[in-house]
Amino acid sequence: MSKPIILQVGPYPEWDQTPLDSAFDVKRYFEAPDQPGFLAEHGPNIRAIATRGELGAGHAMIEACPALELISVYGVGFDAVDLDACRERGIRVTNTPDVLTQDVADLGVAMMLCQSRGMVGAERWVRDGSWASKGLYPLKRRVFGRKAGILGLGRIGFEVGKRLAGFGMDIAYTDITAKDYAPDWTFMSDPLELARHADFLFVTLAASAETRHVVNGDLIACVGPEGMIINISRASNIDEEALITALQNGTLGAAALDVFEGEPALDPRFLDLDNVLLQPHHASGTIETRKAMGQLVRDNLTAHFAGQDLLTPVL
Repeated sequence: MSKPIILQVGPYPEWDQTPLDSAFDVKRYFEAPDQPGFLAEHGPNIRAIATRGELGAGHAMIEACPALELISVYGVGFDAVDLDACRERGIRVTNTPDVLTQDVADLGVAMMLCQSRGMVGAERWVRDGSWASKGLYPLKRRVFGRKAGILGLGRIGFEVGKRLAGFGMDIAYTDITAKDYAPDWTFMSDPLELARHADFLFVTLAASAETRHVVNGDLIACVGPEGMIINISRASNIDEEALITALQNGTLGAAALDVFEGEPALDPRFLDLDNVLLQPHHASGTIETRKAMGQLVRDNLTAHFAGQDLLTPVL
């Protein structure tokens, strides 16, 4: 029996690539020098797309695959997949939730600590001889006992909150409704109220048309010149123009960001700011989690072609 033909949008680690190639007839879109021509040639035979969260599958790619049955996303975010086109054609969509939750929460808290305590600059202070020649590193701000706001108390937001509780922080959150699994934290229905509360505002929302630029100029101003915004969700949740302006003029104290519009070609103005910590979209970037993500992508593909229930369906 011939293997199902799938379109692979972006590269995976070798530990994922080898079993994927073994189980399926993989057409590597990302290696094609002429990608439109590649789609025209192979699109009619593609039955599934294996992609990554930031790459997704747009309308043109979906339209080029008339036999498409499933899109399996390596990542929790699926906002780069044209869900309307999928609904119209009955195409199933899966992602890889849960397996990356803990690592993403870890990095978010680490970013808060790193930026608040100035750890990147402090390490440079030691390495370049400033400690010996100039003395002690300039004082930074504490974390324990301060106020944290979590914008979106889903899986990742909840795990962030659990970690922050260990620092004795005053934790508040906003979501559609109050969550019974967070009885010790303060629910605030208004994101602006949450922003005014927070010394550290964590953005952990799923991305959608409704959440696009939910962190706008007004909300950023509420966080204020002593506050910090930490984004471990999707870049579209923040108005980058408003964020950069606020960081430049000091109406926002600091930011720590793992995601950017147009990444990896981020806005170059970020590189000139010393009050922002920049990370290369690697919140899930541990060997353990990436292996689990790849396995879940393959398990969803295998279940689909075996006529079984999908493990983690989005559509």
